[in-house]
Amino acid sequence: MAEHESLEFGKADFVLLDNVSMEEFMANLKLRFEKGRIYSYIGEVVVSVNPYRAMNIYGRDTIEQYKGRELYERPPHLFAIADAAYKAMKRRNKDTCIVISGESGAGKTEASKYIMQYIAAITNPNQRAEVERVKNMLLKSNCVLEAFGNAKTNRNDNSSRFGKYMDINFDFKGDPIGGHINNYLLEKVKAHQRASGMKGSHTCYLMIVGAPDSLLRSLHIQKDPTAYNYIKVGGQIKSCINDGADFKAVADAMKVIGFTGDEIQTVYKILATILHLGNLTFGVDGDVTLIENTKLVSVIRELLSTKEENVEKALLYRTVATGRDVIEKQHTAQEASYGRDALAKAMYERLFCWIVGRINDIIEVKNYDARVHGKNTVIGVLDIYGFEIFQNNSFEQFCINYCNEKLQQLFIQLVLKQEQEEYQREGIPWKHIDYFNNQIIVDLVEQQHKGIFSVLDEACMNVGKVTDEVFLQGLNGKLAKHAHYTSRKLSPTDKSLEFDRDFRIRHYAGDVVYSVVGFIDKNKDTLFQDFKRLLYNSSNPVLKGMWPEGKLSITEVTKRPLTAATLFKNSMISLVENLACKEPYYVRCIKPNDVKSPLLFEQERCRHQVEYLGLLENVRVRRAGFAYRQTYPRFLQRYKMISEFTWPNHDLPSDKDAVKRLLQGCGFDHDVAYGKTKVFIRTPRTLFSLEEQRAEMVQRIVLFLQKVWRGTIARMRYRRMRAALIILQAYRRYKVKSYIREVNRRFKNVRSMKDYGRHVKWPTPPKVLRKFEEALRSIYNRWWAWTLIKGLSPEEALQVRAKVASLEALKGQRADLGLQRDGGVASFTLVSSELQRKDKFMRVLFSCNVRKINRFHKAEDRAVLITDRHLYKMDPLKQYKPMKSIPLYNVTGVSVSPGKDQLVVFHTKDSRDLVVCLQGMVPANENRIGELVGTLLSHFKSEKRKLQVNIASPIQCSMSGRKCTIIVEPKINQSHPDFTKSRSGYILAVPGN
Repeated sequence: MAEHESLEFGKADFVLLDNVSMEEFMANLKLRFEKGRIYSYIGEVVVSVNPYRAMNIYGRDTIEQYKGRELYERPPHLFAIADAAYKAMKRRNKDTCIVISGESGAGKTEASKYIMQYIAAITNPNQRAEVERVKNMLLKSNCVLEAFGNAKTNRNDNSSRFGKYMDINFDFKGDPIGGHINNYLLEKVKAHQRASGMKGSHTCYLMIVGAPDSLLRSLHIQKDPTAYNYIKVGGQIKSCINDGADFKAVADAMKVIGFTGDEIQTVYKILATILHLGNLTFGVDGDVTLIENTKLVSVIRELLSTKEENVEKALLYRTVATGRDVIEKQHTAQEASYGRDALAKAMYERLFCWIVGRINDIIEVKNYDARVHGKNTVIGVLDIYGFEIFQNNSFEQFCINYCNEKLQQLFIQLVLKQEQEEYQREGIPWKHIDYFNNQIIVDLVEQQHKGIFSVLDEACMNVGKVTDEVFLQGLNGKLAKHAHYTSRKLSPTDKSLEFDRDFRIRHYAGDVVYSVVGFIDKNKDTLFQDFKRLLYNSSNPVLKGMWPEGKLSITEVTKRPLTAATLFKNSMISLVENLACKEPYYVRCIKPNDVKSPLLFEQERCRHQVEYLGLLENVRVRRAGFAYRQTYPRFLQRYKMISEFTWPNHDLPSDKDAVKRLLQGCGFDHDVAYGKTKVFIRTPRTLFSLEEQRAEMVQRIVLFLQKVWRGTIARMRYRRMRAALIILQAYRRYKVKSYIREVNRRFKNVRSMKDYGRHVKWPTPPKVLRKFEEALRSIYNRWWAWTLIKGLSPEEALQVRAKVASLEALKGQRADLGLQRDGGVASFTLVSSELQRKDKFMRVLFSCNVRKINRFHKAEDRAVLITDRHLYKMDPLKQYKPMKSIPLYNVTGVSVSPGKDQLVVFHTKDSRDLVVCLQGMVPANENRIGELVGTLLSHFKSEKRKLQVNIASPIQCSMSGRKCTIIVEPKINQSHPDFTKSRSGYILAVPGN
C-alpha cells in the first residue's frame, strides 16, 4: 500500500476500491487527476494520466526517494516501476521489460524517456567513463529517433509513427553496457504525404526551419515549408515545437552518438531529395511522358551523386526482363507519379532503418564473454503507438490497432498467468475470472487463410488488375458470419459505411471503420528495381550501402518480397514472444481530453480508454477474491506495533504464526487467507482498518521514541556539562593556586626591600581572580602606606594628611600636582608670632609670596598667611606688614586652573574674591597649589565645614561685587606671571614654553 498519500487524494491503488465498478474507478481517477496525482497503481501496474503541463516530480531529489524502495513504500510514480524492474533484473538475475501502452497523445513517449532517465541516474558507480558513455548514447538516441520517427497530429504534438522496443543490457554489477533497438512499421506514407490533421515527420520541418542558410543553399532548399508539396496542407503551416533549437539538438545528438560528418550530410541530402521529389510533376506530349520541371532533376542528381540521365530514366521508364530479353517500358503520367511517391516512401523508410542500424552498431554490447564477465541481463522498454481512431482510418491504423490487440492479449494473459501462478505457489484456491478475451480479434486479423492479412496477401498475389474493391469483396466472402466484422454489403441499413469502401472491426477498444482505399498498394509496398539500381550506383558510399539489393542484374530471378502486412505480423509475433519470456511491468497511459488542457477531465473520453485498456478487468484479476497480499516479514514490519505479541519482536516459531496471532487479535481472521510465504487479505476495508490502527500506534510510538530520545539527549548533555564542569573546576583551582604561589614568591621578602615592594610587578591573575587581585592590591597599598606613616612625627603626619586631601580634590585635574614640603613658614616667624598674640590663632596653615590685583585693578606683590582663623595679606616690601585680613569662616571656596600656573581665587561670602598667583618659590618651578588646597581642605574637614574646590579655565569670580573672568594666557617673552586688565576681567600672562 502506497504511503504518504491521504485519502483526500483518492485511493492510490485501484485494487483497494470498496466496489469494483466503472463508476467508482472513474470517480477515483478523476479525483486524483484534479488533485495533481497523475500516477496510480493497479497492483504493480502504473496508470498514468497525461497532465499536459510540466511537473516538478522528476528531479534528482525524487529519484533518490524511489531508489531501492519497494512499490508500496512511496506514492505511485513511473520511477517506482522502473526501480522494481531494475531490482528484479539485478537481484534475481531476471530479464525484465516495461510495456508502455495507451492511445496517441496519452504520454507514452514521455513516460519512456523518464524511465530511461531514472535507470541512467541510478546506475552510476564511481563515475566510470564507459558507463557514462553507454547511458549518454541511450538517452541521445531517443532524441534522434523522435525527430525521424515522430510526427505532429491533431491529437498529439509528438505522435510516435513507429514502434520502438529498446533492450538495455547490464553486466552482473547492474551497470549498463550497451543496448539494441527494434523498430516496427514506420508510417512511410506519413513521411511524404499527409492526411487531414497530420503534420508529418518532424525532421523535414527541423531542417527547413532550423538548418543554417549555408546548408539549405547547398541542398537547394528554401526556408519556407509551404513550398514543398509533401509537407504542406492548404498552404498553411503551424508548428508547436521550437524547430530551430531542435534541429541543433538533433545534429548534436547524432555527433555524440557517433555519426560521421559524411553520414550526417548524406541524411540531409536524402531528406532534401524527398522534398524535391514531392515537387516533381509529369506531363504528356502525345504518347510521351515528360518531366515538366526538369531543373529539379539536376538538383536530385546532385544530391544523390549519380548521373542526371539515369535519374530521368528511372522516373520515366521501367525496365522489364522477359526471359533473356530486356524491355524498357515507358510510364504513364499516373504511373510515374506512383513511382515517384514510392521512391520517396522507400528512401525515408530505408533512411530510418539505416539510422536505427547505425545506432545499434554503436550501442550494442561488444567483446562480452559471459564466462568472464558474468551473465548479461536485460531491461526492455517498449514504447509503441497507441490505439488510433481517425476520421479516415487506413492500412497504417489497421496495423497499429492490431498491434494493440496483440499487446492487450499478452497483458491479460500474463497478468492472469502471474495471478494464477502466485495462487498455486501459495496454495490458495484459484477462482475463475470473467474478462474480455480479445483472442477472437487477433485471430480475425492474423489467422491463416481466413484472417484479414491472409485475404489481403491473397488479393495482392492475384494476376491482372487487382483493386481495393476486390480485396473488400474477399473479406465479405470469408468473414460474413464473424461477429466482430461488418461492411455495408453485410449491413445494408448501416449508412455510416460506404459501399465498396468501408468495413468495421469491433475492437476491444471500440468499433473502428477502415477505408480499403490504398490497402493493396501499401501492402505490396513495391519499389521498381530501377530505383534500387539508381541508388546503389550512387558515388556516395553511405547511400550506396543503404541499397545492397540494387547490385542484382535485371535478369536475375528473385523471390517475391514479403508484403507489408506479413512483415508486420511476423514482427508482432516476434515481439510478443520476446516480451513473454521476460518479467513484465506495465504503464497504462490515459489521455484526459482532446484539447490538451491541464484542467479538463472528459469523463466519456477517459471511460472509453479505461475500457479499451482493460483496466477494470485488471483490477478484477488482481482482486480475484483478495485485494491485498504481502510477504509475512514485510507485513510484520509494517503492522507489528498493533499487537502486544509482535511488538517490538515476537517469540513465536515463525513470522507466519506471528501474523496469524496479530490478525486474530484484531478480529480479522475470517477475512484473510494464509499462503506459504504471503498473507492474503480479502477486502480493502480490513486493510484500511489495519492502517488506521497502525497510524494510531505509530503516533504513540513516535511520542514514546521522542520521550526516550529526548531523555537520552538530556542525559548526554548533562554528562558532557558535568565533565566540562569538573575539568573547568580543576583547571580553575590549578590557575588560582598557581597565581597565589606566584604572588607569595614575588612578595616573600617585601619587608626587607627599600621601597617595601613598590617596584615588584604583579603577576597577571586569571579572570576568576580579578576582583580578588584588586582587593589584594588594596590590602598591600594600605599596608605599604601604614608602613610609611607609622614612622612620621605628628607635624609630618598632619602635612601628609593635607597632601592626601589635595590629591583627592585635584587628582586628574592638574598634571603638575605633587607633594612638596612647606618651606615658607619660617620667614614669617616674627609677624606670625605678633599676629598669634593679637588674634589668638592656634597654628599657621600656609604662607607664600603672591602677585595680586588691588582695588584699583593694578597688579602688585604681596604675601599671604593663612592661619586656622584668618587669611592675612602682607606687604613684603615693608617687613611683611599686615595689610588686611579675611576671616577664614568668610571663605566659601577656592578655584584653580587646570594648567601648570599658580593662579588661585579665594571666594568669599561678601563677593570680594581674592585673586592671586603664587610666586617666589624655591626652587623656581615648585608647585604649591596642591599644598594650599590640601591644607585648607584638611582644616575645613577638621572643623566639619565644606570648602568648594573648582578646577576651571577661565575662572569666574566677583571683585567688589562686579562679575569678572580670569583668563590664563602663556606668552613666549613673559619672564614671570603678571595680571593685566581686559574687557571681561583680567588676563594672567605666564611664561610660555
